Amino acid sequence: MADTEDDRTLTLVRTLDAPRDKIYRCWTEGPLLLQWFTPAPWKTIEADVDVRPGGSSRIVMQSPEGETYPNPGIYLEVVPNERLVFTDAFTSAWEPSAKPFIVAEIRLEDAGHGQTNYTAIVRHWTMEDCERHEKMGFHDGWNKAADQLEALAKTL
Repeated sequence: MADTEDDRTLTLVRTLDAPRDKIYRCWTEGPLLLQWFTPAPWKTIEADVDVRPGGSSRIVMQSPEGETYPNPGIYLEVVPNERLVFTDAFTSAWEPSAKPFIVAEIRLEDAGHGQTNYTAIVRHWTMEDCERHEKMGFHDGWNKAADQLEALAKTL
């Protein structure tokens, strides 16, 4: 996957004040995902993950009004403490989803002094999907979630 942005890519780059092994745990352990993944006041109410290439994930988010939004997907690449790549193009057992939206890549690099360079790259199937995600609040939402991720990782 290319390192450059295009008209279908949204990227978040941060330095988080927690070691990358703890950031990775927060991304790969269901009970931890429940605590940080969805920006408040939204909640993550289910997080079932099989973190391996081809393994499935099912994360269910809940709006403040109580509406639920299931997000099934598949892990494409897993490099412990360094990289996760996942997509919603497939559900469990490589079953195609009704409407693919993203391929996401999470990069974790040691920044020294117990900090992690954190990069989230979200590639969309269409320009329209990318624009819709941006209007939904990608930058604000993913930044809030990263704040929650950092806070939780610091407690581990």
